Amino acid sequence: MTTLVERWRAHSTLTAVGGFGIAAILLFAVAPAALSDFRLNLLAKFLCFAIVAVGIGLAWGRGGMLTLGQGVFFGIGAYIMAMHLQMADASRLGNDVPEFMEISGIRELPSFWRPFASGPVALIGILVLPALVAAVLGYGVFKRRVKGAYFAILSQALAAALAIMLTGQQAIGGFTGLSDFRAFFGFKLSDPANRKMLFFIAAGTLLVVVALVRQLMRSRYGELLVAVRDQEERVRFLGYDPANVKIVAYVVAAFFAGIAGALFTPIVGIISPADIGVVPSIAFLVGVAIGGRNTLLGPVLGAIGVAWAQTAFSEEFPSGWTYLQGVLFIVVIGFIPAGLAGVWPMLKGLLDSRFRHPAPITPAAIALESQPEIEPEKVESR
Repeated sequence: MTTLVERWRAHSTLTAVGGFGIAAILLFAVAPAALSDFRLNLLAKFLCFAIVAVGIGLAWGRGGMLTLGQGVFFGIGAYIMAMHLQMADASRLGNDVPEFMEISGIRELPSFWRPFASGPVALIGILVLPALVAAVLGYGVFKRRVKGAYFAILSQALAAALAIMLTGQQAIGGFTGLSDFRAFFGFKLSDPANRKMLFFIAAGTLLVVVALVRQLMRSRYGELLVAVRDQEERVRFLGYDPANVKIVAYVVAAFFAGIAGALFTPIVGIISPADIGVVPSIAFLVGVAIGGRNTLLGPVLGAIGVAWAQTAFSEEFPSGWTYLQGVLFIVVIGFIPAGLAGVWPMLKGLLDSRFRHPAPITPAAIALESQPEIEPEKVESR
């Protein structure tokens, strides 16, 4: 038995290494050679969405937590990066405050901006603050055993509240957000080579995130997370605290979302409340559901596919894409719970049951059936 387990693990590892190798070739060699600068930058934006989707796949697909508020953590990372880039541009031009503040009549830099003038502090904030906020929220929610629709509504309300709050804060750009970034840690964003560098950073980050989630899924924690999703009370009876298990998955998903938001800002060149509110949070979830939330690559492919379809179809059908997106979500949740990643296994099972041939009739089988039944010998009583 041990030998079979070791062989299975070795085969799984080799398959994963091969899959990562193919993905690396496609992202680092094929995509830059086949796509124009505009399309490559667009793909980089989609990769940011895929990073968020990987975290949602862990929290929702494995943990059963319907996270409708990932825009909160995405926005924290995005705005920290935007604030640092704005202050770096202002320092390069010799100004005390960013240009949008001068236009708005703000002559003194707000106190909460100042720590992020330092690049290392901004990076630490991007990595720590979304996870810290998620840990505090998760502790307050999961320790009180809030779950299901109540957790989904609460997380969505947080995303809406953050978007409304940012809209009214003129010191962070208001409803127009922050934009017009000139450089990314000293590299000019107008240079096509630097734009390609951002794509490579996003691609590499996505591969690392997928590898980390794969390890989590295969670990003892991953098994415990699935157990909490399916039988929470039994896990509690065995001596584990399901709330702690959920908090870890929620924090990891927020950590990934913050990184994705920080990459999104220089790639797209703008961040506004419209990018982090309820609608973007639901769009993240739709991509994960369509791709397949219970798989590793389903959320990645679903997020990229939905984002690409939105870009392609919204140009011709600007008012119809939202309805189409909703219909896709309803169809997948209602009829294909496993997402597109589960279509092939489902079809394969149907084909096997439909065209399965009976066992061939052999002479040995005929002879076996033709033999008379042997009755037990009667034991005479003496």
